[in-house]
Amino acid sequence: MKVFLTGASGVMGRSSIEALHQAGHSVVGLARTPTSAARIEALGAQSCLGDIYDIGALTAGMRGCDAVANLATKVPVGTAALMPGSLRAVDRIRERGSKVVADAARQADVGRIIQQSLSFIYADQDDDWVDEHSPIDVTKASEPVVVAEDTVLGFTASGGTGVSLRFGLITGDDRNSAWLFKRAAAGKPIGLGAESSWMHVVHPDDIGSAVVHALTAPGGVYNVGAEPVQRRDYVDTMAQAAGRKNGRFMPSWVLRLGSEKLEILTRSQRVSSQLFSDRTGWHPQYPKLTPDWFDALI
Repeated sequence: MKVFLTGASGVMGRSSIEALHQAGHSVVGLARTPTSAARIEALGAQSCLGDIYDIGALTAGMRGCDAVANLATKVPVGTAALMPGSLRAVDRIRERGSKVVADAARQADVGRIIQQSLSFIYADQDDDWVDEHSPIDVTKASEPVVVAEDTVLGFTASGGTGVSLRFGLITGDDRNSAWLFKRAAAGKPIGLGAESSWMHVVHPDDIGSAVVHALTAPGGVYNVGAEPVQRRDYVDTMAQAAGRKNGRFMPSWVLRLGSEKLEILTRSQRVSSQLFSDRTGWHPQYPKLTPDWFDALI
């Protein structure tokens, strides 16, 4: 198959290009700049200059493709996330960009869209397991994610096939993990929320393989990630990889300062990815969080 990727030069895009090539597919990657285009081409993919709001460039790039994977994001890292308007760019990508991508796919006669989504939108479920039927909790911070999923539902309703992948927190060789890892190595706090609460995480390499399997998945919403991990174990695992015995948690005033932006990162979500495995045969290469997830950061 021929697959068009947005966000092709990012962590999810690079993982997907590699996995798609290994599976025998060809890739066209959207690039906002010539520098990004060169990076995409260095990975063996064809580049398409434009941005996620340029329906003409998107439509031209998608022609002849069998599927589109919309992986574009612009998530602020570290203390930048606490600044006013820090989510404006990524919210626009999800609310407006996802619609432009879907419209371009229709114009280019592409039959399948794979939309990057987040499991953070689920309501706090304490120790209960979370599956695709579990309730979501929509706030100002999580609403744009739901809007993007609704756009994909509309694409399905108009005759296409839409797949939304609710990924856990990307953990490994990525900018957010690198920021936390540096803090952990310095003995600074990195944990958010209750120590016994549950997190849903995913290794970057498993994102690409999930995109490959989503090419043949029935339309719908799927959770994608490793085994859930309690926050104390997440913090300690990262700290130990960084050379510390144990990790530390952020003080409560940080959560108050972050308000809804951080609240979605503290919900207890013991998320199961079993449905995606059952329907596609996907299994994570990294099924459980271990210190070696952070080897590239050492």
